[in-house]
Amino acid sequence: MADLTKPVIETALAEIVDPYMGADLLTSKAIKAVEVEGGQVTVRIRLGYPAEGYTATLRQKVLDRLAQLDSTASVNVEVDWEVTAHAVQPGVKVLQNIKNIVAVASGKGGVGKSTTTANLALALAREGARVGVLDADIYGPSQPRMLGIEARPESTDGKSMEPLEAYGVQAMSIGFLIDEETPMVWRGPMVTQALEQLLRETNWHDLDYLIVDMPPGTGDVQLTLSQKIPVSGAVIVTTPQDIALLDARKGLKMFEKVNVRVLGIVENMSTHICSQCGHEEHIFGAGGGERMAQDYGVDLLGSLPLDLSIRENADGGKPSVVADPDGTIAQIYGEIARKVAAKLALQARDFSSKFPNIVIQNT
Repeated sequence: MADLTKPVIETALAEIVDPYMGADLLTSKAIKAVEVEGGQVTVRIRLGYPAEGYTATLRQKVLDRLAQLDSTASVNVEVDWEVTAHAVQPGVKVLQNIKNIVAVASGKGGVGKSTTTANLALALAREGARVGVLDADIYGPSQPRMLGIEARPESTDGKSMEPLEAYGVQAMSIGFLIDEETPMVWRGPMVTQALEQLLRETNWHDLDYLIVDMPPGTGDVQLTLSQKIPVSGAVIVTTPQDIALLDARKGLKMFEKVNVRVLGIVENMSTHICSQCGHEEHIFGAGGGERMAQDYGVDLLGSLPLDLSIRENADGGKPSVVADPDGTIAQIYGEIARKVAAKLALQARDFSSKFPNIVIQNT
């Protein structure tokens, strides 16, 4: 036990790499305390992202590594996490009751953007975060159907709306306010104004993350929304198909132009496995998302197969993460959620709420 000193322990901890942060525990500043006192070792670790599905694994990794140094040592490892607010694009006012806004976008429709949004939000909530979903697709709102919500929002003060809730996730959509078959025949400025109202006039309850289901495309509406909504990071959804990738690249470049960091790429329909014979086939091509990630220096957060259950669960109002929480699809979404949150945790923090307000009064 005499050799198990704080420097020795820290050196050992530097060998343990957090797969989501992409750095060892020491470099990522996850180690908050290492105490050696009276034959007792205590290691306190705090992650910057919600990780209820990972803390037990990480704790065991630390215990196993320290046991290699001294198998007789009495070791206590405490692992928790804390989500902080991170910087948004310059000149955009942050919302006090939302720590981080993550935009989920695609260059074109039909690539599974809304399904990814719903499952990403549910996966983050499963990891212990307070999560909301804003359906920004005014022309084609999908979240009411995917989250299985049929109610209409209420107002307690006549000025703001209370978000509806499903599976522990707060949600707001224009689809809650209109009939499902009613078309929104609006021009761009009306759409932008409606979205800002949905965002700012919803009484969100202390969210760690608000996941925004962006409308498809990269036109004036999308650009305006990217400039007016305080976004901490963006996720690009695509398929391996060349046409989808071409449009996804435009979406990525749009976020670069408005100084929003792209956290990574999610590739849907990456492969199809026949339910009858098990044959695997890359119907829409192979490796497209990975090549795009390499070209732009971002991460491929995960790849989802072309699986019938994903569509059936979303259409049925119970996305895969809650329909089959222990299944393979839910596990993939869980990995994507932790990677998104961890990438966001690496960004600069937002300290605007810490600054005092300067008020000039006549005395």
